Amino acid sequence: MTNWPLTSHPTAHLRRVLTSCLIGGVGLSALALLASIGGCGDTAPGAAMGSNAVSPVTAADGKKVVRLEFRAAESGFDPATAHDLYSSIVVDGIFDTILTYDYLAQPAKLVPKLASEMPLVEDGGKRWTIKLVKGAYFSPHEAFGGKKREVTASDVAYSFKRHFDDSIKPVWRFLIDGKIVGLNAWFDKGKKADGLAWDEPVAGLEVLDSHTLRITLTKPDFNFSYVLAHVAMGIVAREVVEKYPNDVQSHPIGSSAYYLKEWSRGQKIVLEKNPYWRGGTWDFKASGKDPYDEVIVKAMQGKPLAPIDRVEIYPIEEAQTRWLAFKNKQIDVIHIPEPFIKQAIVSGKVAPELAAEGARVQRLLDPEYTYNYFQWNDAVWGGSELHKIALRRAAAMAINREDEIEIIRKGNAVRAEFLVPPGVAGHKADFVSNITYNPVLANALLDKFGYKKGADGLRMTPDGKTLTFKYTSTPTAAEREFDELYSKNMAAIGIRYEAEKEKFADSIKREKRCQITIRGASWIADYLDGDNFMQLLYSKNIGESNNGCYKSAVYDKLYEQSAVLPDGPERDKLYIEMQKQFEADTPWVLGVTRYRNQMIYPWVVGYKKHPVLLADYLYFDVNMANSGKGK
Repeated sequence: MTNWPLTSHPTAHLRRVLTSCLIGGVGLSALALLASIGGCGDTAPGAAMGSNAVSPVTAADGKKVVRLEFRAAESGFDPATAHDLYSSIVVDGIFDTILTYDYLAQPAKLVPKLASEMPLVEDGGKRWTIKLVKGAYFSPHEAFGGKKREVTASDVAYSFKRHFDDSIKPVWRFLIDGKIVGLNAWFDKGKKADGLAWDEPVAGLEVLDSHTLRITLTKPDFNFSYVLAHVAMGIVAREVVEKYPNDVQSHPIGSSAYYLKEWSRGQKIVLEKNPYWRGGTWDFKASGKDPYDEVIVKAMQGKPLAPIDRVEIYPIEEAQTRWLAFKNKQIDVIHIPEPFIKQAIVSGKVAPELAAEGARVQRLLDPEYTYNYFQWNDAVWGGSELHKIALRRAAAMAINREDEIEIIRKGNAVRAEFLVPPGVAGHKADFVSNITYNPVLANALLDKFGYKKGADGLRMTPDGKTLTFKYTSTPTAAEREFDELYSKNMAAIGIRYEAEKEKFADSIKREKRCQITIRGASWIADYLDGDNFMQLLYSKNIGESNNGCYKSAVYDKLYEQSAVLPDGPERDKLYIEMQKQFEADTPWVLGVTRYRNQMIYPWVVGYKKHPVLLADYLYFDVNMANSGKGK
């Protein structure tokens, strides 16, 4: 799944606070304003508080509240079109999927959610029979006459079909494309006619009764159970979609534990507990691999699921603003921004002032990596001609990842070597990439392929045109560090550097249309299998997950062979061949795999970041008795 940006930019709220304070003549310095977010009569993410203030985990109306942060602004809450991690975190709390993940199990384990039991799998893995729970209702809405409506098997079939509705620009079609008997034929028929025939049955989506669906696959798919747990496969109601055909993302009506109460784009998202949710009981076992699991089980066992009444989420894209909000107890859980790691963790322990507040840290290596892609359709940087491959290879060898890890990320990452990251089936721990930091060789390569230097010492294309490494990112302080790094790296091989700045959400939209030349991106596992990463370079996923719009007949053939195999030696051999083709073409530069350092205040009870599960706020609680200073 498209992960967070490398960094971010100041929120609209902060700009509003700065403007109102300056207009009002308060005269505070910028730093003082940052440290007192919420002053000047504004209140997001909460009134300014001193360092010893009590966290308002109980609202004025008596409801339990948790306040979380996003590192980038959300894009919208339609399961079929939400293409970023942040929007998907919200989607996962509103919409039900057939399956979900056990909160504590290691390795990750699938469990029923909307299904009453795990699917019955027959015919060598091609026939899947799914029984839905009874009593699961979509939230009341005027599309249902102001009433709630029960979720049925027909809703599941409709939600799957909807990934083939080109009018909404779906981004997750690749999860089921070509996999369900008759679905692609239904789509092709609709394209030739006046539109998709929603009421026309699809052989592979057979509604047996109101609460039973049989899915028939075109061939065995060893990862299909993970597809059933993917947030993009959240179940929607046709009545709501037809009422808001072009704006479902603003009207998310689902059947899970929360509904969207308030949304101020890029500033605040409020989820309220769905009073019509069917509920559930917290019943998970310690994994045996993490001692803290025992603490969580003791605190949470037997409680109702989703015990928190209100989830408030604040997109705060600037790292300093986000960190100060946490220190001022305006946020309850934070992914520690990399520039502040050494302030938060000292000699491997929580910094004394934060330890005094009872804060704790959870550290894990995420199943993800970052990368820089080159637009395959670009006239200068893209394509399979030898001189263009040489250009990309030279740029890749000029980027100093060790400097990135030590200077920008404060040692909080490891170099990515293989297309499948650590912690994911198919990873090769002993693999070492042939593309290493070597600016001397990079210069020699550019010389050999005709990228001559002009009078200014900067290189031109072989046909004498200006050569520029045009890098798109967000206008934030941390991204400026990447600008400095990449500018220095490109200068070492005589290539101009140009920084193009825009909002994260705007970049995502443009890259889906293959309109960005070079950009830093990242991908965190949707499911812990290498296929989820190898598909990023499959040409049929252009416009969805193939951000650089890479095309290779050789890679495609290898991918298609690997996609029908389970994890094992046979697939591993194909993955090595795919890696070789990837390095031969160099459509990307692999970056780093980052450590996630979560800092949690003591009033947040039972919190543990799951490697895949997104709506983890269904599984932890807040406790007013633990707020304030730690012991």
